[in-house]
Amino acid sequence: MRILIVDDNPTNVIIIREILKKENYRDIVTASSAIDMFEILGIGEENSVLRPKPSDIDLILLDMMMPEMDGIEACSIVQKYDNLKDIPIIMVTAIGDSKKLAEALDAGASDYVTKPINKVELMARIRLALRLKQEKDWHKERDQRIQDELKLAAMVQSAVLSDPIEDPLFQVHAIYKPSFELAGDLYSWFPLGEGRYGVLLLDMMGHGISSSLFTMFIASVLKDTVTTYVDPEKVIQELNRRFNQLQLGKQLVQYYFTAIYLVVDTRMKRIDYVNAGHPPALFFRNDGSVTSFDSVCCPVGLFDKMDIEPQTIHYEGDGHIAIYTDGLLEAVQGDQEQQIEFLKEQLKGSHAWNEEAMQKLFFDDELNPERDDDKCLVWITLDRGAVTE
Repeated sequence: MRILIVDDNPTNVIIIREILKKENYRDIVTASSAIDMFEILGIGEENSVLRPKPSDIDLILLDMMMPEMDGIEACSIVQKYDNLKDIPIIMVTAIGDSKKLAEALDAGASDYVTKPINKVELMARIRLALRLKQEKDWHKERDQRIQDELKLAAMVQSAVLSDPIEDPLFQVHAIYKPSFELAGDLYSWFPLGEGRYGVLLLDMMGHGISSSLFTMFIASVLKDTVTTYVDPEKVIQELNRRFNQLQLGKQLVQYYFTAIYLVVDTRMKRIDYVNAGHPPALFFRNDGSVTSFDSVCCPVGLFDKMDIEPQTIHYEGDGHIAIYTDGLLEAVQGDQEQQIEFLKEQLKGSHAWNEEAMQKLFFDDELNPERDDDKCLVWITLDRGAVTE
């Protein structure tokens, strides 16, 4: 443990240093003024914005009354720096004024001792302060490890998201912005052969670690499910069965997810889809009209069996389909009908994917800076294909 003694009186420094040495605290640094203390801590002159270097000081014994700058002002300056404010500061003072002592504590001091110094009292307060410092350091290290692991988990979660597809009759792209390190949205698509493509977007209930774990479970079974069953109704039924196998019935929170899954057949000019409680996808045709994929069943995971009514749309001509999670709607003020009308107005026009425009419009958080939900937009371009019923 490294202790910094700050006092302009050499005699006081000698007394405190000898007390510490007898208690086997031998890593001691001294400073005769607040300015000298700032230099040791790496703070620039006159409280400049210079970022201080990482400090190896574990505790500061700071004299309250010093020339040029007193201990209270010096303490308040130290507290402005994030990497220094957790260093415990014990004020050493001959003043018995309770207002001054309260001012010192308000400035960030963790404790105080009075002169003449009582050895037993000083060491008790030092041991307490160092013990609290060790606990804070342990929590900071643990939190940093957790943050590092969350970042790694977020990288893994991002890696399972599908890459864009750029085929002559079918293109698909996406933008995804989680509200936290880990999130509960998942998009995925698979070429199914013979000009067919399966596209799924889901939104797991909640946020954070629990939702991301459930999402990763779905991601782990999704490819096998889609390529085996293909048909939207069968795929959603199988995902429901697999999700319920997690046996979450005893949990106080009912976990589920909304999803929209569609199969685009570019040869037959046909789209089959199931909407399981998800916001309606929007299909923009060449004639300017918009078709909503809004025939819905219950979300996945709520019940053992799902009553699903798959829908089919046949198409001709160019067009584009926008699929999104409700976080995108929440970026717009108003009720759901107004939000969807806003999306229709903003997403109409060119069928080509324009990531820069979509990023600026929905994901730069200008509409909703205090975002508390994940946001995802999937854009499917059908060349020589648009919906007619």
